[in-house]
Amino acid sequence: MLEVNARRYALPTEPTVVVCVDGFEPDYLAQAVAAGIAPWFKRTLAEGTALIADCVVPSFTNPNNLSIVTGAPPAVHGICGNYIYDVATDSEVMMNDPKWLRAPSILAAAAGAGKKVAVVTAKDKLRALLGHGVNGGICFSSEKADQATLATHGIDGVLELVGLPLPDVYSAALSEFVFAAGVRLMQTRRPDLMYLSTTDYVQHKHAPGTQDANAFITMMDGYLAQLDAMGCVIALTADHGMNAKTRMDASPDVIYLQDLLDVWLGAAKARVILPITDPYVVHHGALGSYATVYLPSATEADIAAIAQRIAARRGIECVLTRAQAAARFELPADRIGDLVVVSERSTVIGTSASRHDLSALEVPLRSHGGLSEQRVPLILNRRLEGLDPERRWRNFDAFDLALNHAQGA
Repeated sequence: MLEVNARRYALPTEPTVVVCVDGFEPDYLAQAVAAGIAPWFKRTLAEGTALIADCVVPSFTNPNNLSIVTGAPPAVHGICGNYIYDVATDSEVMMNDPKWLRAPSILAAAAGAGKKVAVVTAKDKLRALLGHGVNGGICFSSEKADQATLATHGIDGVLELVGLPLPDVYSAALSEFVFAAGVRLMQTRRPDLMYLSTTDYVQHKHAPGTQDANAFITMMDGYLAQLDAMGCVIALTADHGMNAKTRMDASPDVIYLQDLLDVWLGAAKARVILPITDPYVVHHGALGSYATVYLPSATEADIAAIAQRIAARRGIECVLTRAQAAARFELPADRIGDLVVVSERSTVIGTSASRHDLSALEVPLRSHGGLSEQRVPLILNRRLEGLDPERRWRNFDAFDLALNHAQGA
């Protein structure tokens, strides 16, 4: 039995695979099943366990992947965005370094207990975080699979093992490589516990039910069926959903918050941070539905007045103070701004118009980050009896269900 972040987990007695499908809005699955092109999903939804869960807010990649593998919210593990303003160094940095972690993962604990652990992630930005403490295990990314070494990643010759070429980072193939690698690892290494994490390139470009979206689900369906046939317990969830963020003319519906604050308070007096920011901005332009704001030596009255002014803008869902946001969204209070701003379903938040290059957007903007992208699937290929249907399930319950309930089910 493992105890990780105040939760207890049984060690796996069957090979267990936890999958995080990036940007997996539940309607993607519904549309694919309705179209008859996802037989494994259709059977699993009928014969296994199908729940709807909430991801953590901000509904971005890093906070949610780390919540899933730690079984805890960002207030515990410390990763509150893809990107952060580091007050100590007065710099804006990526949250990719394990130094930002404040809690161990279930994967690390399992490896420490002598279990064979494997981690495959699409983007390399997550590899160091997900693999932290997984001593003796395998951890590599699709993005840099050709650079995997025994010393650093626990494996070499990944391209030869998987039998696919190195995928382009802006392609559906980046995620397919994750699944193909998972199948080959299960065939050749038989890990006790494996975590697979994809990218949302397809979901940012293609709505549920479209040809490319359905093709992506069919691809996943085939690989998951192979893992199922090998006797694996499979728990599948998502880091966040995805929605169109456009006006009626299909142009991005953006509130440029830094520009507004510059007018209200003076140029660069406030600092707007967009935690969606990462190196892969072609498909979303660093625009999401969540922002945090640092204000200049503001009093509580000043903060309240600015919050009220922002909240009055069309497209804003809520504006919370640091304390309110930390409590409501279970965030580390010392790593967010004086204000947290969340926009509505069809609206995103930017900094200044001049800082966002949207020229690479080939299709109408789809993105995430807010409350409107919080609902995600939580699916297991085992039927679990006695689950409370009224409970608020979270995506970070995936390991609990897979290890404590699905073994032998």
